[in-house]
Amino acid sequence: MKYKLAVFDMDGTILDTLEDLKNSVNYALCQLNYPLRTLDEVRNFVGNGIPKLIERAVPAGTDKENELKVYQIFTEHYKLHCNDKTCVYNGIIDCLKSLKNGGVKLCVVSNKDDYACKELSKLHFGDLFDFSLGRSDGINKKPAPDMVNIALDYFNMKNIDACYIGDSDVDFMTAKNSNLDFIGVSWGFKGYQFLQNLGAKVIVNEASEIVDIFLND
Repeated sequence: MKYKLAVFDMDGTILDTLEDLKNSVNYALCQLNYPLRTLDEVRNFVGNGIPKLIERAVPAGTDKENELKVYQIFTEHYKLHCNDKTCVYNGIIDCLKSLKNGGVKLCVVSNKDDYACKELSKLHFGDLFDFSLGRSDGINKKPAPDMVNIALDYFNMKNIDACYIGDSDVDFMTAKNSNLDFIGVSWGFKGYQFLQNLGAKVIVNEASEIVDIFLND
């Protein structure tokens, strides 16, 4: 077994959350009569946490007070609607089960707010994940290594024991900053060419390939 711990990103890696994120963003923007955002715009805004998503979604020049209002409205709406259209990517459940049966520990480290990360993890994956951690105040978010280090400490593992799986530049840099190997997934928000241009050495097109890398190498 090449790795003992699989550290997964959430949005764009194991869950397609984009439609619900867009709907909650637009609900919040609408309350302040701001222009709405398209799905592709929101796709380009995500990855650095909800506060950054809102900062990018509000009109240029929006003052911090109104930006905070949009964030608060988004949060209340998303708490109720974070799972309306969110779905698991093809092959992920079987991938997680195979890894777990092979003795690999599983965790999620996401810039999604912690309440949503934990709720969606439980709703879609039950007890498959041994640990999940989302963004919260007082902890540097990805691509800083802090959240990954918390996960490593939880499992009492070293960097060499783990591999980070994600779909974005934030994930790529998180792995690099944490001294973890990286597996890019082509089905996410950014795509194969984007990951290749970043310099990702390992990019998979099917979830089953992750199992092969972990268990058969």
